[in-house]
Amino acid sequence: MQSLLKLSRGIDAFTRRIGKSLAWLILVAVIVSAVNAIIRKVFDTSSNAWLELQWVLFSIVFLLCSPWTLLDNEHIRIDIVNNLLPQRVRDIIDLIGHAFFLLPLTVIMIYTGAPFFMRSFEIGEQSGNAGGLPQWPAKSLITIGFALLFVQGISELIKRIAVMRGLIPDPHAAQVHALEAEVEHLVEAIEKR
Repeated sequence: MQSLLKLSRGIDAFTRRIGKSLAWLILVAVIVSAVNAIIRKVFDTSSNAWLELQWVLFSIVFLLCSPWTLLDNEHIRIDIVNNLLPQRVRDIIDLIGHAFFLLPLTVIMIYTGAPFFMRSFEIGEQSGNAGGLPQWPAKSLITIGFALLFVQGISELIKRIAVMRGLIPDPHAAQVHALEAEVEHLVEAIEKR
């Protein structure tokens, strides 16, 4: 199990590095959007390539940073209900969710996404919009994103089993979720007034 935990730590480090690096593309997308809007208003001209670039940048962040979201335990769940359950039940729900829902979904998406990308790549698919971007790079993001999510799902499964066996402490036990941190920050700001 120790070798699996070492593999899990390597996957986690890789996922975090990719997520933190690619999250900056949100700023790039905002800049592209702002420049495109200014050019459109000032010079009364625009380009479909700039609009499509915004979509591709958002797609990169959404698909390739989703494993980082899973790593940081910030994925969607019903926290109000989840927090009422005993820790053992939450661990079992995570284990079943990862093994029987997340991993099979990622396999299906990789299996169906790869031919979708390959067909687009083989024909050199271009945008249907005048002056648009090639479509195959954006279509590759589906396969890449779900492959990364599959690998992170394996890491989460390894860690959950190790936690349930008492081999490691729960990495999310003392975690303050982003929403909880924001609420605490707002309460502090209100109390200062």
